[in-house]
Amino acid sequence: MTDLELTELIKKVSQDDFGKPFIHYACFNNRLRTTGGRFHLNDRHIDINPKIYQDFGYETLVGVIKHELCHYHLYNDHLPAQHKDRTFKALLKQVGGLRYSPITSSVKNRKYHLYQCQNCHQTYFRVKKINTRRFVCGKCHGHLKYLKDIQKLP
Repeated sequence: MTDLELTELIKKVSQDDFGKPFIHYACFNNRLRTTGGRFHLNDRHIDINPKIYQDFGYETLVGVIKHELCHYHLYNDHLPAQHKDRTFKALLKQVGGLRYSPITSSVKNRKYHLYQCQNCHQTYFRVKKINTRRFVCGKCHGHLKYLKDIQKLP
């Protein structure tokens, strides 16, 4: 699916489910990792995580689109559009959008690095490797020792 096809799909979903037009543009954003989509307030375009479509299919993609369109239409109507707001929750339930994005394969398969303090034996999980000569234990300021890579947090 291309960005143009995505924009056309969002226009169709907006008109069918919300009864309002979507007059801005949408695109796939490969940099999105933990979120399904993002509505930008400054120019009102929508970014969608392409992994949602690849991993979960069309129906989940439409659910994420409905979620982002809830932000879009509420913001354009000058109504509260945050996740915590009652108006957002009511509109999302009314149109049948997804409240939370499913976990994509890029987050499921994330590798963590395990470190342990040599003094107090406190363990630390990090996504990025750290310099053990520069960083110390936050509890006792002891030296850290790299143990191993793991796939998931226990």
